[in-house]
Amino acid sequence: MPFAARVLPSVVALILLGNLDAAPLLAQPAARQRPPRTVADNPPPPVPPAVINREGGRATVRAVKIAEPLRIDGRLDESVYQTVPAITDFLQNVPKEGAVSTERTEAWILYDSTYIYIVGRCWDSAPPDKWVANELRRDTNQLRQNDHFGALLDTFHDRRNGFFFYVNPLGARADTAVTDEGNNNSDWNPVWEARTGRFDGGWTAELAIPFKSLRYISGIDQVWGIQLRRSIRRKNEWTHLTALPAADGGPTALTRVSSAATLVGLDLPSAGKNLEIKPYVIGNVTTDRLHTPPLTHDPDGSVGVDVKYGVTANLTADVTVNTDFAQVEADEQQVNLTRFSLVLPEKRDFFLEGRGVFDFARWAGSGSATTSTTPSLFYSRRIGLNAGRIVPITAGGRLTGKAGAYGIGVMNIQTGDEATSNTPSTNFTAVRVKRDILRRSSVGAIFTNRSQSATGHGDNQALGVDAAISLYENVSFNAYYAATKTDGLSDDAASYQGRFEYGGDRYGAKAEYLVVGDHFNPEVGFVRRDNMARTFGSVRFSPRPTKSRRVRKYTYEGTVEYIENRSGILETRNQSGRYNVEFQNSDQFTAQVTREYELLAAPFAIARGVTIARGGYPFSDALVSYLLGQQRRVSGQMSFQYGHFYDGMLTAYGYSGARVSVTTRLSVEPAVSINRVDLPAGRFTNTVLRARSDYGFSPLMFASALVQYSSSDHTFSSNLRFRWEYSPGSELFLVYTDEHDTLGPTAPSLRNRAFVVKVNRLVRF
Repeated sequence: MPFAARVLPSVVALILLGNLDAAPLLAQPAARQRPPRTVADNPPPPVPPAVINREGGRATVRAVKIAEPLRIDGRLDESVYQTVPAITDFLQNVPKEGAVSTERTEAWILYDSTYIYIVGRCWDSAPPDKWVANELRRDTNQLRQNDHFGALLDTFHDRRNGFFFYVNPLGARADTAVTDEGNNNSDWNPVWEARTGRFDGGWTAELAIPFKSLRYISGIDQVWGIQLRRSIRRKNEWTHLTALPAADGGPTALTRVSSAATLVGLDLPSAGKNLEIKPYVIGNVTTDRLHTPPLTHDPDGSVGVDVKYGVTANLTADVTVNTDFAQVEADEQQVNLTRFSLVLPEKRDFFLEGRGVFDFARWAGSGSATTSTTPSLFYSRRIGLNAGRIVPITAGGRLTGKAGAYGIGVMNIQTGDEATSNTPSTNFTAVRVKRDILRRSSVGAIFTNRSQSATGHGDNQALGVDAAISLYENVSFNAYYAATKTDGLSDDAASYQGRFEYGGDRYGAKAEYLVVGDHFNPEVGFVRRDNMARTFGSVRFSPRPTKSRRVRKYTYEGTVEYIENRSGILETRNQSGRYNVEFQNSDQFTAQVTREYELLAAPFAIARGVTIARGGYPFSDALVSYLLGQQRRVSGQMSFQYGHFYDGMLTAYGYSGARVSVTTRLSVEPAVSINRVDLPAGRFTNTVLRARSDYGFSPLMFASALVQYSSSDHTFSSNLRFRWEYSPGSELFLVYTDEHDTLGPTAPSLRNRAFVVKVNRLVRF
């Protein structure tokens, strides 16, 4: 029996678990009215004209419907701001958990038949030149490190998922889709408006979010979750509408959707057709020395279209035809001194939107480090990319959303062939289902299929089930089991993991056990290391001194990691101790000592002409770093590492996450990584140099330049981009890229070069 025929009934059974009526999965009228949902453990709704009812750190807020749309200009001069009471008394998350904010914030939640409005008046005792506002680009991490005001909307009130919108005093905006209280997608880019202004004593923000940009259940007396946040960055102070634990930190605290306030008083309009069509046209000139045959100043052009349709109020279908990713920025070079591959981030819009639905075994708070040993069953860079080459995507479709307590994701992509990388035309499928259980927990399943296996024989499938159980405030248990089917790889083709975490503010502990079979091969996913059983544990003590004016938090942490192969032979041992000081101004100092052991079963070619012989190698090193707070005009992390490395020595210098704010519009982000390795087999220096410069003409128009050099593959590359959102959701891109080989008698020699012009236009119905 085919593998798919064996596993798909299990997936269907999971979907139907809990007597879920199949009809809502297929059709649910957008205008269907439902009875109001309960306010749960938040206080009762406020009695008009009051707009908020507080009990301790919890709150219930009443949205006010207005007859006329607001003028989105940041002035707050409409009469509604005098007649409707403001929401006040924001509570600190840090530095003083539960204390009232040191600066007053007034907020309003208003709506009409088209928009929901989130409005804030941010009082500030400091003059404007002391505010932290130095970013105009959309969705950057630096924007989160500015003063800002915004809101998270839990539109299904499931206390797990939401949409976060915020702006800084310059009017720069950001939007993020939050999945399962931790898996954030900042590349989700809906259409909305925002304007800011200033007054004598602070700044204002008006956010207008179209209901068409959200997914929700329409009808009268609907209930959402809502969280409001304001950051006063010069004080490193983060404040919210409801009380949030200091253990959640500052920037990440908003993902605690379950602690949001309840929003009542919503008479929501019908979602209507909710149809978006986004055609594009592109023209480019390309030179590619690696192409077969080589291309020189080759002109080309194409057209394509993306379509988004609201199948129901909470299920969305996306279709793409002749997909093009000309606007995508080049990957950043990374240093890798291990014998395992790194995970590179996805940057293509089609795969970024709704990606949280397809996350498998990605636990909230566990992060997504590029060196993670936990496999991924769905890694979208397997689609449309191979051996550094772009593989054309002919067409694709996706269905994502919620159906009651179920999260659903279905994707099918057809790619063409690519001669240089010898990639055949391939079909990719991914099906993901998750069911919410308890208050903050879920169980789920995923199935993937690749019609042409990367092994060159037959196809490839993977099936997995996972569970994330969150208890109390800081206790979580997570587990998964997955198996794959590939012709010729039938034995030891499974992987599983169990994980426990206690994430309190003062104390923390983790324990993990992970197994990856020798032939576990999810070809729509990513496996960094197979044939292993990994045991990991850590303990942490993080006291907060109550009387220190300089230090906010100390952290002492110890970790132990053991990795054996499937024959029970130890291959890796890692023991480390870390000491960290977080200062009140958000600077951080870290010192870490590590003892390691690596068993090489085969010689390891670590650099050109340098190979480490097989055998066991114990070694140790020390690392110190200092992080300058990102609110500074000059920020970044400086690090120094020194110690043994296999049978030699390693000296490493780094300056990463750096940013120099030249003006409020212009910034430069340099990065330097130098690793000097001295081994009996030879010496080498692995260097990566990178500089990014960005200039923001306005919140909707910016230009950027990225240049980088890597000594490991002897390349120098540049990427110049201009982006202008000339109409909401419609964009113009001008992109220039090149790559040069810096090794050889004719160096630097051109590998490839391209200039691209792309225009798209959003039409909404």
